[in-house]
Formats: sequence, C-alpha cells, structure tokens
Amino acid sequence: MTRSEPYHHDNLRQTLLEAAVALIGEVGSRDFTLREVARRAGVSHNAPYRHFPAKDDLLVAVATEGFDRLTALMQKSTARGKTAPERWRLCGCAYVDFALRWPHHFLVMFDLPKTLNERCKAEPVGKNAFDVLMGCIIAAQQSGDLPAGDPLPQAWTAWSLVHGIAKLAVSGNLPLSRRATLDFTRRATEVLSGGLMNVKA
Repeated sequence: MTRSEPYHHDNLRQTLLEAAVALIGEVGSRDFTLREVARRAGVSHNAPYRHFPAKDDLLVAVATEGFDRLTALMQKSTARGKTAPERWRLCGCAYVDFALRWPHHFLVMFDLPKTLNERCKAEPVGKNAFDVLMGCIIAAQQSGDLPAGDPLPQAWTAWSLVHGIAKLAVSGNLPLSRRATLDFTRRATEVLSGGLMNVKA
C-alpha cells in the first residue's frame, strides 16, 4: 500500500528505510529496487537519491540501523544483570531477542555481499555490538566464571551459539514460541559457560 501524504525532507530518510525493510521482508535483500521502495513510500522515484545514491547505500543504512538497535538492546539487557554470568546470559538472549523483533534487519546485517559487508565493518556500529559481548566475557573471566586467557575465542564461540539459534528461529526452523526460544537461549548459554570452564588452556 502506498502513502499519498507528502513527506518532509527531514523524515524522508526514515520513511525510505521503513519501506525498504518491509520490501526486504517480501522479496529479500537482493531483489528489491529503489523505484519500488519509492513507490511504497509514496514519493517520486527520484526521491530516494537525495539520501541513497544507490541501492547498496540503502542496504548499508538498513544494516547500520540494525546494528545500532542490536547494540542498544544488548546494553539495556546486560544492565539488568547483577552478576557477570547473568549479564553474559542476558547479552546472548538480547541477541536472539533482537533477531525475533527485527528479522528483516537481521537478514540484511548478515547477508550483505562481501563488498558491502566490508563497508559496514569500516563503521563502528558492528564493532560496538561485539564490544558489548567482549565486555561481558572479560567481566566473567575476572569473576572466575569463565576461564582466563584470550577472550576473543570465547566471544566467537558465544556469538556462534546465539547467532545459530537466532538464524534457526527467524527462518522458522526452531519450533518454539518467542518465550520458549529465549528460555532455550538462556539454558544454552549456561551449558556453554560450563563447557568453557572445562576446556583446558
């Protein structure tokens, strides 16, 4: 459905982002066009070029918005934790929760072509989200709840776990409700924590 009311230049960018995310949910991140985004946003086909010179720029903007939301959700969730292990589990649950809330952003963030993915890596947004996880890992190491040593392999292991759960859930291949999915994520991170403690350096 297109919108007939005019958009002020200041909110055109956000309007186009919302239209792009909705379209990506229908046709995927590789098969949408700026012309169709403009049509759905109810603006002229030239309007998107004010903010996005090419389709790739719009994809990067969607991914950037997604990483911003992911970081904010992880920070908000971990702030509720009273202990390092609890904050680590909340961090993992926040990752999966993000994917369930904004599945189309999640798709774009991790399904970009290599060249666009490198453009996103040049921005701090993706690193900001990973830094939240790293902070939780390091804090759990300092409290003795995770083994000492290089925290990076542990962060990669934790990320791989929750990303796999998120991917399965978003694609409909995990036959659980949203609440059950988050409960499963919490239990899985607890099991992972115990497993990491048993890994010899």
